[in-house]
Amino acid sequence: MTTTHGAPRVLLRRLREIMALSESGEVRLARIVVDIAGIMVAEVCSIYLRRRDESMELVATEGLNREAIHKTHLARGEGLIGLVVERAEAVNLPEAQEHPSYSYRPETGEEVYHSFLGVPILRQGRAVGVLTVQNRTPRHYSEEEVEALQITAMVLAELVASGELGLAKGAVSRKTRMLKGAVLSEGIALGHVVLHVPRVAVDTLIADNPEHEEQRLADAIEKLRNTIDDMLSRGDVARAGEHRDVLEAYRMFAHDRGWIRRMNEAVATGLTAEAAVAKVQNDTRARIVRQTAPFLRERFNDLNDLSNRLLRMLTGRTTAADEDLPEDTVLVAHTMGPAELLDYDRERLRGLILEEGAGSSHVAIVARALELPAIGQANSILNFLETGDPVVVDADSGEVHIRPTPDQVSTFQEKVRFKARRQAQYAKLKDQPAVTRDGVEIELLMNAGLLVDLPHLEESGASGIGLFRTEFQFMIASTFPRLDEQQKIYAQVLDEVDGKPVVFRSLDIGGDKVLPYLRSSHEENPALGWRAIRMALDRPALLRTQMRALMRAAKGREVRIMLPMVSEVSEISAAHELVDKEIRHMEQHGYTLPERFQLGVMIEVPALLWQLDQLLPLVDFVSVGSNDLLQFLYAADRTNVHVAQRFDPLSSPVLAMLGEIVAKADEHNVPLTLCGEMAGQPLEAMALVALGFRSISMAPASLGPVKAMIRSMDAGAVRCKLKEVVSEERGEVRRQLEDFAIQNEVLI
Repeated sequence: MTTTHGAPRVLLRRLREIMALSESGEVRLARIVVDIAGIMVAEVCSIYLRRRDESMELVATEGLNREAIHKTHLARGEGLIGLVVERAEAVNLPEAQEHPSYSYRPETGEEVYHSFLGVPILRQGRAVGVLTVQNRTPRHYSEEEVEALQITAMVLAELVASGELGLAKGAVSRKTRMLKGAVLSEGIALGHVVLHVPRVAVDTLIADNPEHEEQRLADAIEKLRNTIDDMLSRGDVARAGEHRDVLEAYRMFAHDRGWIRRMNEAVATGLTAEAAVAKVQNDTRARIVRQTAPFLRERFNDLNDLSNRLLRMLTGRTTAADEDLPEDTVLVAHTMGPAELLDYDRERLRGLILEEGAGSSHVAIVARALELPAIGQANSILNFLETGDPVVVDADSGEVHIRPTPDQVSTFQEKVRFKARRQAQYAKLKDQPAVTRDGVEIELLMNAGLLVDLPHLEESGASGIGLFRTEFQFMIASTFPRLDEQQKIYAQVLDEVDGKPVVFRSLDIGGDKVLPYLRSSHEENPALGWRAIRMALDRPALLRTQMRALMRAAKGREVRIMLPMVSEVSEISAAHELVDKEIRHMEQHGYTLPERFQLGVMIEVPALLWQLDQLLPLVDFVSVGSNDLLQFLYAADRTNVHVAQRFDPLSSPVLAMLGEIVAKADEHNVPLTLCGEMAGQPLEAMALVALGFRSISMAPASLGPVKAMIRSMDAGAVRCKLKEVVSEERGEVRRQLEDFAIQNEVLI
């Protein structure tokens, strides 16, 4: 089987001619496979398309038994077709039947064919079908042949999506339904769906004048860069913060030489500028789709966004952001880049729903900066709604209500009004002390990790920052942040808090927080692996650089650093040695030392509970990381929906453990804080105060409800009740505490 250098062009011209015919989709598909087989000198050419049940159906073939059309269905992941879908890249085999994924379907008559080449028909990062060629003679298809089939598949993807083939897509169900997702940005929004469809259909693929196409591409890239510069000057994102860092990184991608070089190379093969952009976009997607590292997917989202912008500039197409939006727009997309979100009129935007997206994603950061309720990981939601559908985004609980009933709408409207009233009440407490009815004062701190979080310190009335997560600055960077870059961020934090205490947690990287520029090996259980202090001590330059940046940023002020995932006292001794080296370095070079340096530890590894007598004399403070400590205590992953709810933080074992930590901290006179989800729940916070915690740190939104609870409780009375409930060991701690709170008018 041989092809000429012009095979892609010939195939594209034939596809254009076939699509111009006024024939049914079935007939045109039949013509397409015949022509591909002829031009590729293949004995078989077949097209499989994905159905709603995720199976792949044979819809056209030249060479296999035609009776198998619409009868052959391969389940998700089945056979070589499933392998192509799973990999989202070409599968090229000289002996297909020897491959372990091969699945023989007798109705097709394919047993006489040996060589196999399959390429995915990709649409928005998802394989909507597979295009294959086969031959009797065992052979490995050339790179030119693979490229020809890939370009053809790219065109087929556009034809399938546009409906030009006349294939039934299946109607969207009109029923009311609820889908669960992950909270990206808290809040509640009621509105109507607007579908964000960034992908642009490329109609013209073959270039008549390659030099002209090269210039068109260069002009579009220059225009793209200018629009990004304009975006960064907007008032709502111009201020400093992690969202600003995200957008600066986005601008950097628009200048990426490798990306531009690959598009120019595609133009040189004879493609139009827009076809070259689409080809590089698909090639990148195929490389990324199997990756699980969040930073790789996030970088692809940025490049994908840039590609879509280029395509719109080259074709003159628009997106929903360019149209007149409803006053109550709820934007829905498979995924989205941060700049794409900023294209929309914030005055009309009420909420955001994504099929993908995590809390640390770039678009989530921008959504939080805009205070836009947002939910991600709403799997397959695009299959259940259409533009104009009414929808409720409950980004407090992570629920999306599609086509809600009038009663549901009324319920959520009242919930919004109630939240507004409650927030007004909490705002009045901002400057009031967090003191119980019997005179016990509680220090309420807030958790943060973004510069954009810092205004909440004043708004919420928090006494300081009990946990500042430093790792995000590292996760969004393409290279390790330099000393001066780290110092600048930490100095901004200290300036913003204006003398209030702030605890910086040292780098908690590793596990699922992988840095793109830091080489690491695959781990079967990364949450329990090489992360946080373990990585920092193995690579001391990481910790020393961060310590140096924090000390220099302090400029004579107090600085507090807390070490995560400590499991042995020896790790504290090793950290102290690094700190001492940095202090000596600053003294030798004439830098101003911090007014006071405090080193603390997070208690989140259960092994540390039996080392408290040795640990506490070595540290200035400790903080219980309740999220990790509880999941390790119960061996239950808190991110796993199947097991996360199998234990209750208000259970006798947990309360006994926390009580022991309080007693040891008091015995050694070491300040103790708890930061984690327990602190932000009024009922759980009530129990913590009863146990003896006098400092707790939580998300800013939780400060108002927790302060209202504290001011309404009698700490002594709750302590007595808690002892009584725990001693009974009836396993009903939560219910009994709830009853007690209601009877004693504690605001939980």
